[in-house]
Amino acid sequence: MTTVEVTDAERWRSALQGNGDALGELFDLHHSRVYRHSLRLVPNPVDAEDVAAVVWLEAWRHRDRIRFVDGSMLPWLLVVATNASLNLTRSARRHRALLRRLPPPAPQPDHADALDAGPAQAALAQLSRPHREVVALCVLNGLSEAQAAQALGVPPGTVKSRLSRANRALRVKYQELASQSSAGGVTP
Repeated sequence: MTTVEVTDAERWRSALQGNGDALGELFDLHHSRVYRHSLRLVPNPVDAEDVAAVVWLEAWRHRDRIRFVDGSMLPWLLVVATNASLNLTRSARRHRALLRRLPPPAPQPDHADALDAGPAQAALAQLSRPHREVVALCVLNGLSEAQAAQALGVPPGTVKSRLSRANRALRVKYQELASQSSAGGVTP
């Protein structure tokens, strides 16, 4: 029994008539070769994946203009991969050149630094250690009261009462520090 070899041209005609399996067979046959070819032409695997994807997109976009060499579309796909990799490389080079011409961005202060240096940080620092611990675990790190209790080795009710007392103390201390700061001309 002989097996009949189906050419890429025949698979492509079948794909154009709506046979998705034929297109899938072509992809399976040639994708790895297109990817390896692309990988030799671009700097990294991610770019090679992009080039390979562009090749299949271009194959579908130009479906009526594909050239088959001895029934195979691989040579056409490799030429498209070469052109796509050149386009990608050229685009990246232009982008880098543009970025070099732009002035460097002015350094931006970290907004967290402004909060750390303000009355809130100072108020937190004035809490007792047990109160700071529950505030740090529950408020700043988002642990539940039960999780904080387990981490600290105390009953959940203790964490709840420490949070309540810490909240009251923070409110009072923050208001005191904020009024001192605004009296000195600095806003909290």
